[in-house]
Amino acid sequence: MSLNVGWLDRVGASGGPIYLAIVEALAQAIRSGDLQPGDRLPPQRQVAARLGVDLTTVTRAYSTARQRGLADGTVGRGTFVRAPAEDADEAGLVDLTMNLPPPPHGLALGRLLAATSADILAHADPAILMGYHPGFGAAGQRAAGAHWLSPALGEVEPDRVLVAPGAQAALAAVLSMLRRRGDALVVEPLTYPGAIGLAHHLGLRLVPCPTDDAGFVPDALAEICARERPAAIYLVPTLQNPTTTTTTPARRREIARIATAEEAWIVEDDPYARLLETPLPALAALAPERTFHVATLAKTLSPGLRVAYLVCPPGWADRTTDALRAVALMPAPLMVAVATRWMQDGTAEAVLAGVRAEAIARREIASRRLPGAVGAPQSLHVWLPLADEAASERLRAEGQARGLALVTSEAFRAGPGGGAGARLSLGGPARRASLERALGALAALVAEAPPSRSAVV
Repeated sequence: MSLNVGWLDRVGASGGPIYLAIVEALAQAIRSGDLQPGDRLPPQRQVAARLGVDLTTVTRAYSTARQRGLADGTVGRGTFVRAPAEDADEAGLVDLTMNLPPPPHGLALGRLLAATSADILAHADPAILMGYHPGFGAAGQRAAGAHWLSPALGEVEPDRVLVAPGAQAALAAVLSMLRRRGDALVVEPLTYPGAIGLAHHLGLRLVPCPTDDAGFVPDALAEICARERPAAIYLVPTLQNPTTTTTTPARRREIARIATAEEAWIVEDDPYARLLETPLPALAALAPERTFHVATLAKTLSPGLRVAYLVCPPGWADRTTDALRAVALMPAPLMVAVATRWMQDGTAEAVLAGVRAEAIARREIASRRLPGAVGAPQSLHVWLPLADEAASERLRAEGQARGLALVTSEAFRAGPGGGAGARLSLGGPARRASLERALGALAALVAEAPPSRSAVV
């Protein structure tokens, strides 16, 4: 790998200590974008030779850079540019909008990825691995996905499982296959923005179904299905995005019964189920003939894997493959290979356990700082109810002024109902201390205008 050494040209003869000039050159390169978080810095001996200084000067410079939060490193791996110390983005905002899994507690995800990738490349032909792959998962990859999903779905035939390049591609393929322009898509009043965008793109009408703290209201769902004959019922049944509601087992059975009776398709977007120690039975297990089940690894392992599993109703795999191929030619082979290897050797379960443990710790921080926010102990996000949309917008604007990036109910609104509030993602900041400071600042804002404590419906 070629290392960026051009930044060393910034080291000038300022009259001050050379080691500080090296540190300042490094800081300037990071600020200008010449060096990015994760870039490896050249070995100290190489720097010393290039600058014509002794090795102890460079050692002192690298040590100072680590103390200032500019770099990080370990013996045997080298020194790397560190992410901004306060987890702020380019605008100086701490991001509470992106619903990412937190770094897994007790594990170095980067090292695991590097080791697994190196082992795969050492035992596979890179030309084949990096070429075009016409299908959506080889037999072993589909079997690994079926086993990964089994805590929520039970035993699933691997030939019903497709490996997709992310949940959004899977949802786009399914909805494009089921819809006719002008059809209705039944959704929760506040729902995943990606589904809203797809519905608009495909010409589907969003029809919100009333909900309560158990999920869709059955009588309302039955009436909508009978009246609209929708293309599909779309829902996030576990740790719902954004409200954190989990549809109860009894309500899941009711939804499955209604969909079967009305011959309605269910699109079950279930990215968070494996965060629960014991996932609830998926709708795909209760109504397999009517349900397309989508489960991404982006919320349980890492969004960078870009791998999701799409479980089709029996007999629908070939047709769904055609639809998926029209949306995305294939998933990234190396990422699928990494995910499959992790599932086969137990690494995926270890990373999941680390993410779950870190999520629980961060949820406890949110409980202390914002007792009015709701969410399960393992949830990657919490929902902060607010009085109305005006209050939500005020909180968003005031948060931004104080260095907090927030997303409010308007981004999730599919129609009337659902209440107002803010979804606070807990996994974005790299460190708990940064999250605690951000939530403390947000709590101060909330104290100035207390949120509504009414239930979200």
